Amino acid sequence: MSSITIKSNKFQSTWAYLQLMRPANIVTAWADILLGYAVAGAVTVGISNLNFMTLGWLILATTGLYGGGVVFNDVCDAQLDAVERPERPIPSGEATLSGAIALGTLLLVMAIIAAAIVSQLSAILAIIVATCALTYDKWSKHQTILGPLNMGLCRGGNLLLGVSAIPSAVGNHWYLALIPIIYIAAITAIAQGEVQGGKKVTGMIAIALIAIVIGSILSLGLLPEYTLLITLPFLALFTALVLPSFIKASINPEPKLIQMAVKAGILSLIVLDATIATGFSNWIYGLLLLALLPLSRFLARLFAVT
Repeated sequence: MSSITIKSNKFQSTWAYLQLMRPANIVTAWADILLGYAVAGAVTVGISNLNFMTLGWLILATTGLYGGGVVFNDVCDAQLDAVERPERPIPSGEATLSGAIALGTLLLVMAIIAAAIVSQLSAILAIIVATCALTYDKWSKHQTILGPLNMGLCRGGNLLLGVSAIPSAVGNHWYLALIPIIYIAAITAIAQGEVQGGKKVTGMIAIALIAIVIGSILSLGLLPEYTLLITLPFLALFTALVLPSFIKASINPEPKLIQMAVKAGILSLIVLDATIATGFSNWIYGLLLLALLPLSRFLARLFAVT
């Protein structure tokens, strides 16, 4: 075998394992951490090397949590994907099952260690998120109600992981985790039909949950530390990106339209996080967070999102 062929095979293998990690989705998890960072008040307490180091460790932690969680999702679905999605890395043979298990384990362990460097509370939150992710992968994703709720808990916990940049802030802002819980529940609910098609009633429930999310953001204006007015352009962008695709998938729940709705919903997590973060910080920070969107969309062209 020539050296060129060996290098080509190594590249294909590396690419396959990167596909398992869903890089575009990981960027949206970074946005959760940046939102939590703003909610904790770390943006306004002053810039220091300690703040940047804390933020870096938390971003590394969420990279491991999300990457490890989705890798184990494909591990648990290996037999099903062999029938329904044979092009995926494991059933196609581009990645091995044992290799995927090793990668997923490494990522989750890395995540917990990185979180522990920040604080004991951060480590506990990372363990909770990892447990919720594995529970979803193995069992609850097949449950109509518990599946969306479980996945939402992963995202809500990830937001609180960002808030734990200042541990004392978690107790004061824990309720904000309900927003990503509801939003991810909407995406997960409509995603249940992305292979064989869905039901109109599921789409309507998802749209109702999106409406609750929008209403919840508007209600944050009641908080003395939240400035609603500067968030409205961000909220309008979020609504324009999400609602049309969800409505189309609800009216005509075909697999292709559902997959488009799921993709739009996942990538719009960045816009959702930027919207909320703006109110807790300023519009400049919101724009910086929103700058993750082009990166996530670029990666979505290279790697699968769902």
